[in-house]
Amino acid sequence: MKFDILTLFPAMFDGPLTESILKRAAENGLIEVALHNIRDWALDKHATADDSPYGGGAGMVMKVEPIAGAIEAVKRLSPTAKVILTTPCGRPFNHAVAEELSREEGVIIVCGRYEGVDERVRKLFVDDEISLGDFVLTGGEIAAMVIVDAVARLVPGVLGSDESALYDSFADGLLEYPQYTRPPEFREEKVPDVLLSGNHAEIAKWRRKESIKRTLASRPELLDGIEWSKADKKLLAEIDAAAKADVSAITSAVALAKAEAPAKAEH
Repeated sequence: MKFDILTLFPAMFDGPLTESILKRAAENGLIEVALHNIRDWALDKHATADDSPYGGGAGMVMKVEPIAGAIEAVKRLSPTAKVILTTPCGRPFNHAVAEELSREEGVIIVCGRYEGVDERVRKLFVDDEISLGDFVLTGGEIAAMVIVDAVARLVPGVLGSDESALYDSFADGLLEYPQYTRPPEFREEKVPDVLLSGNHAEIAKWRRKESIKRTLASRPELLDGIEWSKADKKLLAEIDAAAKADVSAITSAVALAKAEAPAKAEH
């Protein structure tokens, strides 16, 4: 899969693209990442890529001509590539979007900057707009890095074992279960016995249950669209019963503490 990134600051990508999994994926020919400096398509000798907004206002707006030139040049080499604009106005980026993009032959990511891009870029060239969330970054470069990282790891072969991506958080709508490795005990905190048992069926059950518990505690809104299996419903019942037992135990402990507390002296 090929990623073409259009940016005013290509040097920002040196670290993320030359380390770890992305570096190995590129070396193995599983992904290709090409950086394109938008200023190379500017129309004046000063390589101007931004200008003040029509109608007045603070900040600068990225000019349409350099971005158009960059997109058209890349499109000549990758005609089927999907053009993405990083912008706070875009649809929220999540695991489902990453999976969707991983099925593309290539994507062209336009990194927005300043007050944004000329609206004609959106109208004439952009296929999709993506936002990392309800906050504003200094530019779209960091968003592009996130998109490349999240999408690339879903390309077959990039993670070494394709099963790794299957059990990630959000892959099945749930947060990932707790992970442990050696030593079996650290500062009186022990690895759950089930993980040391060698019983793969019980381990799978424990992991599923812990994923549900973690999602319930941290991101309950993720559970809305999940279709529960019979086994899941049984786990949900167990989680609910344990939670009620914990509440009952806390209530009993509080009542006992109040009963045993010495009465205040009257004056």
